[in-house]
Amino acid sequence: MTYASDNVVIVGLGLIGGSLARALRSSGFSQRFIGYGHREASLQRGVELGVIDEFTLDLDEAIERADIIVICTPTLTTVQMLEKILPRLSGRSGGPVITDVASVKGNLRTAAIAVAGAMPPQLVLGHPIAGSQYSGVNASKADLFVDHRVILTPDAANDPAAVELVRAMWRSAGAEVVDMTVEQHDAVLASTSHLPHVLAYTLVDALASADNSEDIFRCAAGGFRDFTRIASSDPIMWRDIAIANKSALLNSIDLFSDHLARLREAVQDENAHELFNTFDRAKQARDEFATLLAQRIQPKLP
Repeated sequence: MTYASDNVVIVGLGLIGGSLARALRSSGFSQRFIGYGHREASLQRGVELGVIDEFTLDLDEAIERADIIVICTPTLTTVQMLEKILPRLSGRSGGPVITDVASVKGNLRTAAIAVAGAMPPQLVLGHPIAGSQYSGVNASKADLFVDHRVILTPDAANDPAAVELVRAMWRSAGAEVVDMTVEQHDAVLASTSHLPHVLAYTLVDALASADNSEDIFRCAAGGFRDFTRIASSDPIMWRDIAIANKSALLNSIDLFSDHLARLREAVQDENAHELFNTFDRAKQARDEFATLLAQRIQPKLP
């Protein structure tokens, strides 16, 4: 099967969808960008900014005009969008190719199979590991994905041509594309993204409820600011992620809780040896991670 890429429909025009449209326009990957959603003011703003060329509030029109549909809504809303889009494609051969940017994949695969009876060949699930504490189309930028990873979770039922089109789309946005299984993706993201956000939100919420919260925040230093920056992210998005990736996130929370309990015991017992070993192991692991990250983002030689 051959798929086109001329017309890209962005479902949910926010930071990620707007940035992708800007990147694809800049690279010349696609010719026309159409927004679809229910927030007309945001869509109109996208036209004013030159992020999209036009928009529609009619889903059937959006599907009919699309070569590629990118669903850029919160995780649980993405499920709802698949439940609306996939029945409209029943019995239709070829495109459009459908992909997404949601942070959880297992619930989307389950929803797609429930609606279509099997994984649709043209539905390629993906997740860009890029973002910002800011949200909305006003915050979009063309270089958001440059040198960031995008994880695709291709299914055996996928049309290889559809997978390659989505892979090419993200590469044209400047991203490094890697493949994982759905299970690998959800477990890895629970540990490296979802758990840190949960911890940041919980820490800020706990300290804000303390009797001396005003003094705490007034005297907070750079470390607190850096660690809690992600607690300024969209709470709706992270509420949906916590629910959608419940099982993997609970495993990560339990692992962290066990380690935190051991650390609390070491503090209680003034166990300097255990405290040092914990901090030293963590420092070495973090330093190794920093080295790997630095190697990955080295400028590419011509």
